[in-house]
Amino acid sequence: MSERRVGLSWTVMVAGFVLASFNLRPALAGISPVLDEIMGDLGLGPAGGGAITTVMVVCLGALAPLAPPLARRFGLDRVLLAGLLVLAAGILLRAAGGVPALYTGAAVAGTAIAVMNVVMPAVVKQHFPDRVGLFTGVYVSALVLGAAVASGLTVPLEHATGYGWREVTAMAAVPAVAAAVLWLPQALRPRAGGRAERRPFRELLGSRTTWFVTVFMGVQSLTFYVTLAWLPTIFQEAGLPADQAGYLLGLSNLVQVGVTLMVPVHAGRARSQAPHVAVATLLTAAGYAGVLAAPTTVPWLWMVLLGVGQGASIALALLIITLRAPDPAAVTALSAVAQSAGYVLAALGPFLIGVLREVSGGWTLPLLAGLGACAVQLAAGFPAGRPAPSGTARGGGAADAPAVRRE
Repeated sequence: MSERRVGLSWTVMVAGFVLASFNLRPALAGISPVLDEIMGDLGLGPAGGGAITTVMVVCLGALAPLAPPLARRFGLDRVLLAGLLVLAAGILLRAAGGVPALYTGAAVAGTAIAVMNVVMPAVVKQHFPDRVGLFTGVYVSALVLGAAVASGLTVPLEHATGYGWREVTAMAAVPAVAAAVLWLPQALRPRAGGRAERRPFRELLGSRTTWFVTVFMGVQSLTFYVTLAWLPTIFQEAGLPADQAGYLLGLSNLVQVGVTLMVPVHAGRARSQAPHVAVATLLTAAGYAGVLAAPTTVPWLWMVLLGVGQGASIALALLIITLRAPDPAAVTALSAVAQSAGYVLAALGPFLIGVLREVSGGWTLPLLAGLGACAVQLAAGFPAGRPAPSGTARGGGAADAPAVRRE
């Protein structure tokens, strides 16, 4: 009976973990399919409509540093539970009123996602220390699946239910509440080992590894958000119909679901993830090069290459954060730094590519800039993926960043 209870408890915890991971993107991905309706209903222009997502992405970067002190004070499990509940509240507020509620709700939801983004790798380290690769894959795959489901089902749900944008976008609160219910038993348990050790950011910021990981995290996110924002437009301007351009982007996202599940399992068994980083980055670059050279020849091939490369890159970035840190507190600290600076960097990508398109009058220069970003990704990701020899001094190698002294 005791073993059965332990097994049931573990199953509920894993189910809550998977559903919590699923909730990290629907609040973001579910807005763009109904953005025109939102703008028309509330009288917003293009800038005002785009600001809905911008507010959330800015929160992902600017508010990620809230996670480490919250985790030290309340514990990872309780912070994750609170994040899910705050996320649900933000989603409901965003759909409940006029423009002030729209932006306030977006900021609340973005804050919750920012904190959960940071703590999830530490949750993997805390609850699944012997299966980091497997559960990193599960976590990232569920994250990608959540984005794909939200972007793909929002409009069909409108048609099937007859609801408007408010009711349909508010439905994203349902899986957040369901995940909170499943995670509640874990959050109510006494914290093991007392309050988490504090990780001094001054020492963390002085490590080369921190910045290799941060740049890799940021640039791989930048190349992804550039494709998310501009690839359908690139394909349409090359002569493909709008629906085919949308299907091609969906193909890339679908490929990422399988890749993000498999790559961390394989890479997590290796001592060094540098070869995986190199392959993932080169595949991303090959996709960019294909779109540049022959966007309408075999566009499905370029999207498969981008899907494999970008899916592997985000999975490897989060896996490296988890592997390079010795304990959950260190994972939380490194994750906060990497994701905070990384998402700020990533948020600039679509804007800068748009500026290059406007200045140059075509897509050659923007896509060449994307290839340049891939070079930076490889330059930062290779040392980030390579652990230092045992005994390496602080500041001298790839594994030194989180191994900071206790204050």
